[in-house]
Amino acid sequence: MDWWTKPYVSLGFLYLFPIILAAAFIPRWATAMLGVSCAVLAEVFSSLAPSFVRLTFESLALAGCGLFVAELVRNRQLTLESQARLEALVETSPAAIVTVDERGFIELANRAAGELMAARDGNLVGTPIAAFLPELHHALRWEEAPQFRASMQCQGHRGNGETFTADVWFSTYKEGVRPKLAAIIADVTEETSVGPRSAVSLRDETTVLNNREMDVLRLLVQGLANKEIAARMEISESTVKNTLQQLFAKTDVRTRAQLVRVALERYREAL
Repeated sequence: MDWWTKPYVSLGFLYLFPIILAAAFIPRWATAMLGVSCAVLAEVFSSLAPSFVRLTFESLALAGCGLFVAELVRNRQLTLESQARLEALVETSPAAIVTVDERGFIELANRAAGELMAARDGNLVGTPIAAFLPELHHALRWEEAPQFRASMQCQGHRGNGETFTADVWFSTYKEGVRPKLAAIIADVTEETSVGPRSAVSLRDETTVLNNREMDVLRLLVQGLANKEIAARMEISESTVKNTLQQLFAKTDVRTRAQLVRVALERYREAL
């Protein structure tokens, strides 16, 4: 078309199409050579006076566009391969792994998670995590909460009505602006039942707190808000929120009022 068109009409942009199509399948050097070749053809078929400057800029533009598309395609392929490897690793893991969306519904679950929680229809995806692990659902309900990682032991419920003791390691993260949660769950019912003390006595036992947790707990009992606690301890407010999340997990409570009650019952002497 460039050769047949008389008088001369600039059709150089049409050379982009074969370059873009080929860039996904040929090496980088071949993409660059294809761009230079198309620039030479555009210059040869042009009715304008020959110009080395125009040829140079056409070569750079066409070759650069081809290389850019090639990198986009390769990055996309690498991302898909990484996702496939990660999905294979999660699916074959003997540990139960789930991810939860911002509404508290299970987004992904591997085979071990399905066997552990025994959903009635055999599919965990799309069901609320609160039906199986209510304490885990609570971790997503904190508005403007910072990202954090924590572990806890709680009571879980299977789809067939059975209960079990679960050790949960979870981490919150954000996908865009939406908060999400990923968790690894282990059934430790047998371990807790064969121990010298029952699960109830373990829950009632005073959990050891570090210095920062004790300081935050002491100020919380005094009725201070997060911002006041942060100012008093000279730390950030997000650190205070993170410490409170750790206290909630260690003391197995959900609200600040419950945490204050537990503090007065178990840590009165230390406070």
